[in-house]
Amino acid sequence: MARATSGTGASGRRDPNGGLGPSKPGGATAARFHRRVPPAAADAEGARDEPAALAAGLYLVATPIGNLADITLRGLAILRGVDRILCEDTRVTAKLLARHGIAKPLDPYHDHNADRVRPAILQALRRGERLALVSDAGTPLVSDPGYKLVRAAAAENLPVTAAPGPSAALTALILSGLPPDVFLFAGFLPPRRPARRRMLAQWAPLAATLVFFEGVSRVAASLADMCELLGDRAAAVARELTKLHEEVRRGRLAELAEHYRDAGAPRGEAVIVVGPPEPRAPESVDVEARLRELLRGSSLRDAAAQLAFETGLARREAYRRALAMRDPEPDGP
Repeated sequence: MARATSGTGASGRRDPNGGLGPSKPGGATAARFHRRVPPAAADAEGARDEPAALAAGLYLVATPIGNLADITLRGLAILRGVDRILCEDTRVTAKLLARHGIAKPLDPYHDHNADRVRPAILQALRRGERLALVSDAGTPLVSDPGYKLVRAAAAENLPVTAAPGPSAALTALILSGLPPDVFLFAGFLPPRRPARRRMLAQWAPLAATLVFFEGVSRVAASLADMCELLGDRAAAVARELTKLHEEVRRGRLAELAEHYRDAGAPRGEAVIVVGPPEPRAPESVDVEARLRELLRGSSLRDAAAQLAFETGLARREAYRRALAMRDPEPDGP
């Protein structure tokens, strides 16, 4: 049965004046943006009571995904030090700032106005302004606006840096109990079923844990499609992360699909984490056919490694079989 648990310089970037310098604000050679970075933004151990001026540039600041206390000390220092804050919804960001006693001008930057306001933002960066970009929750650019702005600023060698912090995708991954060593974050699945199924089929062969954002009204349908197209893999559905009613429900895809079909759409926001393909019990005919196919496009070692992963064979045995297939023993007299 699906179970639920609950709980609470080195980059070689050239500066606008032609010299080599670091890629973030505060670089010694970025003469055009030469302002001192506050200790809280540069070194957590160097914090002082007296705030210092931030260097000019664009700061990407991660914000809490639920619990407002999750903002980092460096993130707060940057939000206090910038001239303006670019945000998706000024009401959401104003609530965070009020919690921490910060008063700054808020400018909307979202999918509907980004193309129109981006030139003015870039002009402000050219003048040496200090701007922060935040999303409503989590890390900017990760399924949120900002990619085109960062790309445009980087193309002009305008300083850009990030204050990392909360991320729903990573939080769900580490709570899922599924392998985190190799994973793919695929963002939001398409809302329409044909497009969703095409995307899932694209990721099916990938030997990685898959992480998706999904609207709660489509969780049951998406889990059913995943079970059909990916196989009945181990999975987890995480919702209300870092909030009072945080829940991580773990099980097989079929179990989870059945649970949400019967229980109805959950509340909050959902992250679905799906484990990688699981090794199948080897069958001699399948092994030989698959090995022959792998050897046509891979080296002996790579073909054996892939065969071992897909079938559960020991690597040494897979390599022995691949070697025998590639270099068969000569017939006897």
